[in-house]
Amino acid sequence: MKKNWNFPKAFLFDLDGVLIDSEPLHGQAWKETAALFDLNLTLEQLKLLRGKRRIDCANELVKLIPKTVEVKDLLDRHRPISRQLILRAQAMQGGESLVERCHKNNIPMALVTSSSAESFQIKTTQHKWMNLFSVIVLGDEKLLAKGKPAPDPYLLAAKKLNIAPQECWAVEDSIAGVSSALEAGCYVLFLKAQSEELPKKEDLDQHLNLRQISHLKEIDQILNEY
Repeated sequence: MKKNWNFPKAFLFDLDGVLIDSEPLHGQAWKETAALFDLNLTLEQLKLLRGKRRIDCANELVKLIPKTVEVKDLLDRHRPISRQLILRAQAMQGGESLVERCHKNNIPMALVTSSSAESFQIKTTQHKWMNLFSVIVLGDEKLLAKGKPAPDPYLLAAKKLNIAPQECWAVEDSIAGVSSALEAGCYVLFLKAQSEELPKKEDLDQHLNLRQISHLKEIDQILNEY
């Protein structure tokens, strides 16, 4: 463990790709939606959408579609496709046990997700352990001026927990999420196995507030070091 990492006073968890294995389903939904407008999204273009709110993804896509399309029309076509796909979302391995460990040890937790309230409800209904979170910040939260990669979601979550973001550990799997949490001042565990590579300009060995992990069970091992 890097020397400047104190034991966390709170955990701030992303949802998609961290606790729920839904990122591939989200990518498929956007790809199918884009195809309806004669746009074949590449893998690199899909990566740029990861971790972002639906409205922000839609705003990005309308710029790529070769004909004039309203954001509302795009979202209207995307919603039923997404709803059907995310019903398949399963828990990430190690997610439930980690959340239960934090709860048992009285470590405050917040969910910080770009998912809308509707999407969150669909994805988490079968996962009763999600009820252990005392704070949930959603992508359509009215108090949010901006979504990830802006720091607003993590700043709001820390504020709701009444804990300084500099005393929180965030767990993320997307570049947008990592950027958001770092800018908010959090220490960040980057679940690299489920995500794209960090930009080459980022030197993980030198970034004191960022650590790569390949599995959620590594967090258990890190906590055991204290």
